[in-house]
Amino acid sequence: MVRLAGQLFAQKGYRATTVREIADAAGILSGSLYHHFDSKESIGDEILARFLDEILADYRAAVASGGEPNQVLAQIVRTTSKTLAGNRAALTMLQNDWHYFTSQPRFRYLRAALREVERTWISQLERGIEAGAFRADLDPALTYRLLRDVLWIPAARNRPGGYSAEQVADAFLELLFNGIST
Repeated sequence: MVRLAGQLFAQKGYRATTVREIADAAGILSGSLYHHFDSKESIGDEILARFLDEILADYRAAVASGGEPNQVLAQIVRTTSKTLAGNRAALTMLQNDWHYFTSQPRFRYLRAALREVERTWISQLERGIEAGAFRADLDPALTYRLLRDVLWIPAARNRPGGYSAEQVADAFLELLFNGIST
């Protein structure tokens, strides 16, 4: 039921999707939905919290591995690509309805979670600069934003029969660490 709700939220938009539509998609009466969730917000919360918990657990594990900055970033890219591919609905919800969610007290955790994501990337980029592994003129904040967007776009837009999460991660890492110049 949560998966169906996520697909509807991603297709129609969170605010445009009704509880009745979710129940119809699940093949139950809309009143029966309230035996599982007290509101549409609870369903959205379940989808988004699970997604961000998975991302943050992967990021924390990558940092805890104690690897060199490029190794930590590679681990983050690989786990993120896999997590994004498995959570397209949550990613689409965040991208399409960000302003709505962040205006609601229930979803206040979204900003904090995404700040941790950003801090993780930036800290690894800064570590790499300090260690001489990355260019000294690199702007860590801007680089993070560019890399995040490049990584998130294939996951949000990838269609069946497209690239796998592993293919996206491999290509991304090849471009990140080896560039396109000969």
